Amino acid sequence: MSTTIQMINRRQFLKSSSGVALFIGISGMLPIAISCKNKEEVQAQLEKHPLTAWVRLSEDGQIIIYNPAAEMGQGSMTSLPVVFAEEMDADWSMVRVEFSPQEPEIYGSEGWQPGSKIMLSAGSRVTKSNYTVMRQAGAQARYVLLFTASKHWNVPLVDLNTENGFVINGKSNDKISYGALVPYLQVPSTLPDFTEEQLKNPKDFRLIGKVIPRYEIPAKVNGTAQFAGDIRLPNMLYGVLERGNLHGAKPTLQNESEILAMEGIQKIIPYDYAIGILATTLEQALSAKKQLKIDWSTSAATGFNSQEIYPAYEKIASQSKRGEEIVNIGNVEQAFRKAAKTYTADFKNDYVYHAQMEPLNSVVQVAEDLKSAEVWVGSQQGGDTKLGVPDVLGIPPEAVNVHLQYLGGGFGRRTMTDFVTECAVLAKEMAPRPVKLLWTREDDVTYGAFRPLSLQRLKASTDAQGNITGFSHCVVAENGNLATSGIHNAYYDIPNQFAEWREASHGIRLKHWRAVGHGPNKFAIECLIDDIARDQKMDPVALRRKLMVQAPRALATLEKAVEMSKWDAPIETGRAKGVAFLERSGTLSTGICELSVDRTTGKIKVHRFWSAIDAGVIVQPDNVIAQMEGGIVMGMSSVLKEQITMVDGKVQQTNFDNYP
Repeated sequence: MSTTIQMINRRQFLKSSSGVALFIGISGMLPIAISCKNKEEVQAQLEKHPLTAWVRLSEDGQIIIYNPAAEMGQGSMTSLPVVFAEEMDADWSMVRVEFSPQEPEIYGSEGWQPGSKIMLSAGSRVTKSNYTVMRQAGAQARYVLLFTASKHWNVPLVDLNTENGFVINGKSNDKISYGALVPYLQVPSTLPDFTEEQLKNPKDFRLIGKVIPRYEIPAKVNGTAQFAGDIRLPNMLYGVLERGNLHGAKPTLQNESEILAMEGIQKIIPYDYAIGILATTLEQALSAKKQLKIDWSTSAATGFNSQEIYPAYEKIASQSKRGEEIVNIGNVEQAFRKAAKTYTADFKNDYVYHAQMEPLNSVVQVAEDLKSAEVWVGSQQGGDTKLGVPDVLGIPPEAVNVHLQYLGGGFGRRTMTDFVTECAVLAKEMAPRPVKLLWTREDDVTYGAFRPLSLQRLKASTDAQGNITGFSHCVVAENGNLATSGIHNAYYDIPNQFAEWREASHGIRLKHWRAVGHGPNKFAIECLIDDIARDQKMDPVALRRKLMVQAPRALATLEKAVEMSKWDAPIETGRAKGVAFLERSGTLSTGICELSVDRTTGKIKVHRFWSAIDAGVIVQPDNVIAQMEGGIVMGMSSVLKEQITMVDGKVQQTNFDNYP
């Protein structure tokens, strides 16, 4: 599907909309209800105040709720508006959902630094970080409607209640719909900040925790859902880049005049690491790209062979000098000295590609005077919700308007802004003509940003009774921030723990990939736990029960998985079961799988998988199931199939034919 989009900014959007937008103020500003038909009033208020428009009401009862998060298949287009609608007591059948403006100081949730606000759909934070924000805003919207009804009926507010889109007078049994209140809407001079106790009691939830069809699924099924790739603007040009497969190499184009003479080619734009082509059609751009003759320099990655690096990593792990300390609890060295037995093991982990379904793309239109820009993109947002465009153009952030679109998968890759800033460079050259930049699958594989290659060296000690007394974990990898998450065994009763990161560098582009370092690190930890259980002649579940004695919530997930999988029941000949426990961002999970191995080919086949999780408040049960199913499949894929390799620093894989 393709859609022609007319540029419209936030002020124009609100001025031209029907109904009433309910603005909840920030920084102590008074709340305001503005009729969107009154253009002068809207303009005056928007010029005067930074406003948060969480909801828009119409007289016909329609309710538009704004979603501050990206929607890349994880369900935020439903989960966050559901939280708002729950506290507002809205009739969900009357709700529509739209993306909020990308303005973190208005729509952002709490960042990592005190007082900071970010809009980031990554790090398992979408529902967790916005849950309280959306409940509070929904409760305030409900309060405004109660206040309006009390004035309209001239009755005490305490006599009123709400239910499924209506305000009800408990004494007279009169009721009025939210839509019918729109013409009379009044806003109190102050809005309460509701405490947890004043918000709706979870036992009264109508929407949270219930099975509700995902809001965006019908549009995705019928083809009307709009991704950035669907955007078509008048007079739009198409851009592609040739980046090569040696990360960091600089290009020298040898046949520029020949390329410029090709049909439809508008311009060639050199980058430090690529050659950009602008053309009238995508086909023309791709055709010219195939004809490029480029001399590539060497780079920091030159000479690097990923499958031959592990002996060097083993030497780094064996050095006496410690790396950057990540965890230090008790006294691991003393535990090892007093141990009845010690266990050691190395685990190796290759680079992994994000493999998101939708190839990277964006559309940027820069104004003729180069002082403003419009951006259409599917982004996981990030610390900079304007995605690096202001820096490229040398303009203030408020001069950049980002139109967030649906994302065809992210997994961490779309928290990067390279595919947006590249497009901004092209669009600046062609202003005011809009430019669409597309990465082919080959571009994304060869010049991807991968989960780091790493080596984990683990060592554990046990006492005479078989209790694990010490546990050390050394990670050797290119990036400690990406490679060391998940190495604190907070839910296991191990009194002495130490974890560190030791650096290795090869000039390869790296990025977060689904739970960052948890995959390789938890895999290694749980494998060593199994090794200890086998040597101690203990059932691996029994050993974990022992380790979880101080963590009842974690233990409950173990027991549930054991129950579901019938762990102790006889198993089919040639099969075995494995168990592992994981914590990520506060969610506790135990997984059990049943598999077999073809002893002649070494091929592993997974027959069944059970997972029991404790994720706290479950906003959308079906969505959590879908998340777990996706995580299980992607986890198996990363272990059994996926591998990015480098020879002389060059990525060897190109597409899904050689990256299964």
